[in-house]
Amino acid sequence: MKKWIFTMIIVGMIGWALYDFIDSSRQSTDEFVPVEENSSVEEDVREQLEAADNEEGDSAAGENTEVGLEVGNMAPDFELQTLAGETVKLSDYRGKKVMINFWATWCPPCRAEMPDMEAFYQDKDIVILAVNLTETENNLQQVQDFVNEYELTFPILLDEKIEVAEQYMIQPIPTSYMINSNGVVAFKAFGSLNYDFMVQEFEKMK
Repeated sequence: MKKWIFTMIIVGMIGWALYDFIDSSRQSTDEFVPVEENSSVEEDVREQLEAADNEEGDSAAGENTEVGLEVGNMAPDFELQTLAGETVKLSDYRGKKVMINFWATWCPPCRAEMPDMEAFYQDKDIVILAVNLTETENNLQQVQDFVNEYELTFPILLDEKIEVAEQYMIQPIPTSYMINSNGVVAFKAFGSLNYDFMVQEFEKMK
């Protein structure tokens, strides 16, 4: 009986030693494997972040960006003649920040924001293309008188057939678009803007 108990104790001790050895080996393996897995995860995350940065860069550069009127779209290009008789295209100003403003002399909110637009133009490195809905005016002299009255120095573009207004789906005026230096729509607004808001949106643009 005593011999049997002693044998069981010996077997138990040997079994425990084997279990402890196997368990220790398993724990060592468990501790080692996650390091490799974590390295792989970190690498995957790093690659994903780099890919996202590249996609963001492409978007900012206007490469493979859809042309449209929503924020993030490439702004539709257009060509118009100015009140001074020059022909300009939106794409001529690629590399610069641009504000496109659709307006008319008979529009009270347009009149309200013009002094702020002129101050914004003078204070910041911004191109303002003020697109006049010329078809709705009585004559060009009315537009010139307006420019003289408000002492406007930014280009006044004449949309004589309302083609660009239709291209930009203009309904209420004034309507403004902020275009970043890559030609991408960064902001759009319906209604008049004040100086502080113009500056705020300008400073957000790349």
